[in-house]
Amino acid sequence: MNWAAIVWLVLMVFFLLAEAATVSMVSLWFAAGALGAMIISLLHGALGLQIAAFVIVSGVLLALLRPLVRRFVTPKVTSTNVDAVVGSTGIVTAAIDNVAAVGQVKLGAMVWTARSTSGAPIPEGTRVRVDRIEGVKAFVSPAEVTANV
Repeated sequence: MNWAAIVWLVLMVFFLLAEAATVSMVSLWFAAGALGAMIISLLHGALGLQIAAFVIVSGVLLALLRPLVRRFVTPKVTSTNVDAVVGSTGIVTAAIDNVAAVGQVKLGAMVWTARSTSGAPIPEGTRVRVDRIEGVKAFVSPAEVTANV
């Protein structure tokens, strides 16, 4: 009985299970290395040759294919809903006063309850930039006005 081939088979199954559990795209390449070592073991190759095959196959696949596979497997993140609002600019429709807990801004087609990030009042009609969102409130600061010279 070829015990080395059984050990490599067990390692390959372990790496595949680890990959299925973590989806980190690392263990998959070690499973392929274990497969290569198991094939050499079945051909009655020396233990040193099996280990070398495991290290070389795993290393080459990890170095060459992992970045390529990650590019196609990792989804592209598109800002939606609240994430898309942060950093956008809008107009103050009701003066912002944190002390009186009043203020609104129009961001695109939506009107948000607003507070000043710095705490300073912001008058109606001021162009503002959204710094963050907390719950249903937009925390804003006056936007930089660029003059065309």
